[in-house]
Amino acid sequence: MSRGKLPEGWVTTHLSEICSKPQYGYTTKSSSMGDVKFLRTTDITKGAVDWSSVPYCMDAPEDVSKYQLQDRDIVISRAGSVGFSFLVQNPPSQVVFASYLIRFKPVNYFSEYYLKRFLESSDYWNQLSLMSAGNAVQNVNAQKLSTLTVPIPPIAEQKIIAEKLDTLLAQVDSTKARLEQIPQILKRFRQAVLAAAVSGLLIGSNKRNHHPLCSEWQWPDLPSTWSVHKYSELVDSRLGKMLDKAKNFGSATKYLGNINVRWFSFDLENLQDILISDIERRELSLKLGDVLICEGGEPGRCAIWSEPQDIPVIFQKALHRARVKDKIIPEWLVYNLKNDSNNISLSQLFTGTTIKHLTGKALANYPIRVPPLEEQHEIVRRVEQLFAWADTIEKQVNNALTRVNSLTQSILAKAFRGELTAQWRAENPDLISGENSAAALLEKIKAERAASSGKKTSRKKA
Repeated sequence: MSRGKLPEGWVTTHLSEICSKPQYGYTTKSSSMGDVKFLRTTDITKGAVDWSSVPYCMDAPEDVSKYQLQDRDIVISRAGSVGFSFLVQNPPSQVVFASYLIRFKPVNYFSEYYLKRFLESSDYWNQLSLMSAGNAVQNVNAQKLSTLTVPIPPIAEQKIIAEKLDTLLAQVDSTKARLEQIPQILKRFRQAVLAAAVSGLLIGSNKRNHHPLCSEWQWPDLPSTWSVHKYSELVDSRLGKMLDKAKNFGSATKYLGNINVRWFSFDLENLQDILISDIERRELSLKLGDVLICEGGEPGRCAIWSEPQDIPVIFQKALHRARVKDKIIPEWLVYNLKNDSNNISLSQLFTGTTIKHLTGKALANYPIRVPPLEEQHEIVRRVEQLFAWADTIEKQVNNALTRVNSLTQSILAKAFRGELTAQWRAENPDLISGENSAAALLEKIKAERAASSGKKTSRKKA
């Protein structure tokens, strides 16, 4: 392990030197009812334990005290989510730990909070990775964990480091939580923009009229210059090619499936080939401006085809291809479908119970609010402008989250190199030297352990 030079007064030692003998947990199945709680690996992987959701032992141990969790116990997962740890504080009156957890308890002269933070550091995880390297199934045992190398500051400094880390990492967590809320805020913003766009509220209109479909489709009153038309009046629409290898013939051609269509874009990775005739190629080849609409999966999901036409691409039967006529532009159709998908009003056209479909017959009756073409272009321009602004913010947020996620390990690394407490050490030399040094602390731990071992031996002889 490469840690560099330790600060004055620090030493390194193994985990076994600062903890009681490690212990494996109890083996049984979990139950929703019982008297003794049963802490498992899955309960500790989020960093905090919700004791109310921890199950019970199906068969409680005869001697509960043998596996009873106490304050200051640290449990480490040895399989599954290998290496995750948890410091026990104020546990329920009766709770034992499962066999995939190993219990370590820091000795009395060592800060459990300091050790808890070390078990979150990249130094710890790197050592753990080396321990489990080469294993077909990732796991680690008590013997290996006992050999972990831990940097040891004087006890007073351990407490200062733990306090500083609590403060700094709480600030990091708070910042991360706020950043993680922004994508959801931006999602609601985009939905609000679309709702305003397709209802005529984005550019404003003084005179508005009530249409019979307003209530059924959750529309506000329409601008007086707008009209309502059925989908079938506005586009030429058809389903694509049936995928039937037994009946297909001709030359291999790329085709779009349902899974290739995203909202507003296409995923063109791993396009499949299908055999089609020359007539089918002429009828089914995509053109710029075609709108592809999912018939199943997420019915209504759609995007506008804007790819180069040097290689012909067709579409399968799970997709509707809509070619707009002269009253609307492709973007306007997509915005309406997305908005009505957002507010789930589109679902009234779906058939099926568990697997939903948007059939050609149902889609033909889909009502669309239609402003003048010039107004459509202006609304689309404003929507794209606002969406671009939201995309820019989202990119900045994702970059900030990446930095924040790396900040935790950066702070922990500084802590265990002594950088967070450099000034404190300069101001408190008496607390890190002589009988207060880390070396003296280890000697004290060894002496107490030897004395305790001697007492046990005497009792056995007696």
